[in-house]
Amino acid sequence: MSELSGYRWPDERGRFGPYGGRFVPETLMPALDELEEAYLQAYNDHAFKAELARLFHTYVGRPTPITHARRLSRHLGGAQIYLKREDLAHSGAHKINNALGQALLVERMGKKRIVAETGAGQHGVATATAAALLGIECVVYMGTVDMGRQAPNVFRMKLLGTAVRGVDAGSKTLKDAINEAIRDWVTNVQSTHYLLGSALGPHPYPTIVRDFQSVIGREARGQMLDEASGGPGRLPDAIVACVGGGSNALGIFHPFLADEQVRLIGVEAGGRGIESGEHAARFADPETARLGVLHGTRSYVMQDADGQIALTHSISAGLDYASVGPEHALLRDLGRSEYTYATDDAALEGFRLLSELEGIIPALESAHAIAHVLELAPQMGRDQVILVNLSGRGDKDLDTAMRALGARPGRLSTENEVNEQ
Repeated sequence: MSELSGYRWPDERGRFGPYGGRFVPETLMPALDELEEAYLQAYNDHAFKAELARLFHTYVGRPTPITHARRLSRHLGGAQIYLKREDLAHSGAHKINNALGQALLVERMGKKRIVAETGAGQHGVATATAAALLGIECVVYMGTVDMGRQAPNVFRMKLLGTAVRGVDAGSKTLKDAINEAIRDWVTNVQSTHYLLGSALGPHPYPTIVRDFQSVIGREARGQMLDEASGGPGRLPDAIVACVGGGSNALGIFHPFLADEQVRLIGVEAGGRGIESGEHAARFADPETARLGVLHGTRSYVMQDADGQIALTHSISAGLDYASVGPEHALLRDLGRSEYTYATDDAALEGFRLLSELEGIIPALESAHAIAHVLELAPQMGRDQVILVNLSGRGDKDLDTAMRALGARPGRLSTENEVNEQ
């Protein structure tokens, strides 16, 4: 833990130990230097931080509350479960925190256009929302497979004045959308900012996204210690968050890094099972996920035998990505965070149970974290506490869930099936 008491990653080269860095065409290096300089200036500028705090409070609705999931806790018969309610943030997910922060940087840099990518659509909606608020032209790239399964979010982005461009290459999901967004950025780099949505990509993006999202953990830490804010009056024993690129997890983990008694648990997408090869669990499958470079950063990347990017699968569009944020790889090496996975079926069970027992319909991404809690909580004592980052709401996933659950007779339980213990 001594390495964490003075935790100062990334280093001056943008590396998180052997991970991270900046692997991009030469034409993008000036834009990344400009972004890094603008961010460092903003980070130390009281006026910038005050404006972001004002928008968080008056526009996003921060602080988002902590909710004690009493019925789910009783049903599982173990640890007390608390939820950090990022699903209640404006636009429906934690993504708005980073989108607003970067959009303010766009204003600061004097650029007039934003490009972005999206998988589940929540980052696209958050970016479109921030662009509309600040009057900035916005283009969002999205794989056509994701456009089909996240149609409501496509409509929302268009309603907000954003141009949504479908990507019909490769797996037609997030990886391919990022490729197209980067191509647009390279072509229009003088006028355009690439608003990257997760703790991925070339330096300084992983740091910027992490820092803007850390508002989640700062709020949660204070709320958990304060019973008047809905917390138990103590730190949690474990924090659980889903991990695609990993922005929501880093956002809630970071302010707890020095609290070594708090377990930090990331949950990847196990898809149809690790053995099937149809998943996006980078840490769980060393046969497929090896060190590599994807989208400008070095981390664990799912690859085929020839080193090409492997196809991935998850019922959750937001977790369906071949790599993972470089800081997660470092925290895993340091032993500070641990990672597991939940399959599609387990995530659907988490989706169903939280809805039935708490009246909260989670995003399928967040349902992966709930799925792990269904296993973890019964192994813990009733006086112990789990905090889950509920990263987004499930409105966008209803069509997917209806097809998956509705196709299985008896899958939607009756009231008797979920009687509390």
